[in-house]
Amino acid sequence: MEVSRLDFYIGLSLALSSSIFIGASYILKKKGLLRLASKGSKRAGQGGYAYLKEWLWWAGLISMGTGEAANFAAYAFAPATLVTPLGALSVLVSAVLSTYFLNERLNVHGKVGCLLCVLGSTVMVIHAPQEEEVDSLTSMAEKLKDPGFIVYAVCVVGSSLVLIFAVAPRFGQKNMLVYILICSVIGSLSVSCVKGLGIGIKELFAGIPVLKEPLFWSLVICLVICISVQISYLNKALDIFNTSIVTPIYYVFFTTSVMACSAILFKEWLRMTPDKVMGTISGFLTIIFGIFLLHAFKDITFSWDSLPLFLKKSPQGSPRGQQPYLVLPSHDSQTEEDEMNLPREGGTKAGWGTHQRAP
Repeated sequence: MEVSRLDFYIGLSLALSSSIFIGASYILKKKGLLRLASKGSKRAGQGGYAYLKEWLWWAGLISMGTGEAANFAAYAFAPATLVTPLGALSVLVSAVLSTYFLNERLNVHGKVGCLLCVLGSTVMVIHAPQEEEVDSLTSMAEKLKDPGFIVYAVCVVGSSLVLIFAVAPRFGQKNMLVYILICSVIGSLSVSCVKGLGIGIKELFAGIPVLKEPLFWSLVICLVICISVQISYLNKALDIFNTSIVTPIYYVFFTTSVMACSAILFKEWLRMTPDKVMGTISGFLTIIFGIFLLHAFKDITFSWDSLPLFLKKSPQGSPRGQQPYLVLPSHDSQTEEDEMNLPREGGTKAGWGTHQRAP
């Protein structure tokens, strides 16, 4: 039990450090892409690969690689139900850093959203399962043969191919959900590969010859393919759309996909008591609500100093000096003379309130 709890806290620490590196990577990669755009280079969203010559983009990639490595190790020690949702903290890091390096504002709604992300993550940590559901490549192989997971994997691959070859060329540059959906559903498979490889590496250090196992190398190949697809389409989304929009939406879709895959493959939820399940779901929903506040109102100028102005009432009792709401007369009770006196087109609300009915 002590070993299990130690592994849990090691995985938790790795997941937290992973969020910091990944959150910073979004900023570095975005800065690199912006520099390329200012030079007139062919953008990633248009199929260009000039970002491979930009050192800022590489710094972002290294930062993301470091974060993914920490995340990789975290899956070897802690359940996927805990590790994946903690990626919300990378959204928080990205939002805070973007205010300093990308000149994107963080208003009161954003600060409250950051607080909710932290609280939701804390709730998930408290209620997450602390025992490992898979402890060897042999048990991982058995779970990969489960019919439910096979159906899920076929659906993911099939839908991804449709999105990549049929939908993305036509709608990818108009709707960010196309690129994000590709990254998210493919990412759910990459997490499963990472989980299996993490277990394999633990066995390798324990002296078990896992390098002779075909499953180990199959997971490596699958992981490389999945990560390549994710990086390519995430670059396109970041290049075309705002970082503060791409990051949270990607988190929500990616985390939901991973939790669905984890529930099908590892069946972690079956070991959790009802209160643990409700706590985990509540924490996840709190994080989503925090992310919504963080980015849905990002363009609204609202601060603590301006709060009294929003609450202040005018002498007439109407907030901010606005005209009180007036009920319009019923259409059925109006006479032709009334209709002649009322403005027919282009009338404002003030015009309706000041217009006098003919005696």
